[in-house]
Amino acid sequence: MAADLKALKADLQRRMEGAMETLRKEFSGLRTGRASPALLEPIRVEAYGTVQPLNQVANISVAGPGLLSVQVWDKSVAKAAEVAIRDSGLGLNPQAEGQVIRVPLPPLTEERRNDLIKTAHRYAEGARVAVRGVRRDGMEQIKGMERDKKAPLSQDEAARAQDEVQKLTDQFIKAVDHALSEKEKDIRQV
Repeated sequence: MAADLKALKADLQRRMEGAMETLRKEFSGLRTGRASPALLEPIRVEAYGTVQPLNQVANISVAGPGLLSVQVWDKSVAKAAEVAIRDSGLGLNPQAEGQVIRVPLPPLTEERRNDLIKTAHRYAEGARVAVRGVRRDGMEQIKGMERDKKAPLSQDEAARAQDEVQKLTDQFIKAVDHALSEKEKDIRQV
């Protein structure tokens, strides 16, 4: 039974880490004052009859503190990439020069910064909900092990396992809150 608890805890930790990784990816797509290729990663381009991520049809790099450069590999995709960047909802105005698309990042207004912070809070709450959902699953599995007819967990073992799951949950919630405060500082930085 101890092996089952160990496997359960490892699975719960892996799933909570997945929620954190998703949060990190979502945060990387939020624009701050600095240019970052991660800003354009969520953008999808109509190319070769399908919709693909921008980074699969082009090389994205930082060309300066407020400038991204998108080097499209196939000239036939350049116009679609430019349109996708413009229509991404990020407030960007790309300028195409052949296969190279320059994407100047306008300075963030206070209103836009506040919108980004609200979005960051929404992403963080989604991560917290995911972590709590994993905790709920873990608690239900422990209760199921406690009721198991073949090899039931004792009440003490179940209580100890539930405490461990709660401590793991608290640890990940704290990590989400820390990541949010760091992202907020980053967004507010002028």
